[in-house]
Amino acid sequence: MDNFLLYFELGLRHILDINGYDHILFVIALGIIFMFRDWKRVLVLVTAFTVGHSITLALSAFDLIDYDHRKIEKLIVLTILVTAVANLFRKKYSENKKLVSMNSVLALFFGLIHGLGFSTYFKTLLGREKSIIGPLFAFNIGLEVGQIIVVLAVLITTSLFVNLAGVRRRDWVLIISSAVAGIAVSFLI
Repeated sequence: MDNFLLYFELGLRHILDINGYDHILFVIALGIIFMFRDWKRVLVLVTAFTVGHSITLALSAFDLIDYDHRKIEKLIVLTILVTAVANLFRKKYSENKKLVSMNSVLALFFGLIHGLGFSTYFKTLLGREKSIIGPLFAFNIGLEVGQIIVVLAVLITTSLFVNLAGVRRRDWVLIISSAVAGIAVSFLI
């Protein structure tokens, strides 16, 4: 149980760590197009991301893949930028079921990339663990809980600005997505 809590906390902190805010930015860009009533759809997206993340963590932990970390870090920033920029060109948001399906595939794919970015550190943490299954499961549960916390914050903030403050939904998406895209571009530069 101690090991579970250790890896659970690691997954949780991996998402919620303000110094590693690339994941937070990605989840914000992913969720900003949704309203609180769409929470189930957003949960599908973040779960798809977690699945992709855990696949590459497992492949890396078993030494089945090798890659250049510098390229992966740039790809992670590109996933944030692509997601934020795509929001800028959307005419409709959460009502479109095809959009949610396409976003789920992208979230899964982008999760694969983000998982690679963390895999070397994760392998180091595993050290002499006899099995990676338990630590990987606990880490990903923590990751999922952290993403849900970020998504809830995004959905609540969106509801406050759109429903209570009267900000037009499209304007809200444009403002937040532009800010996320701007931060991603600054990372690339």
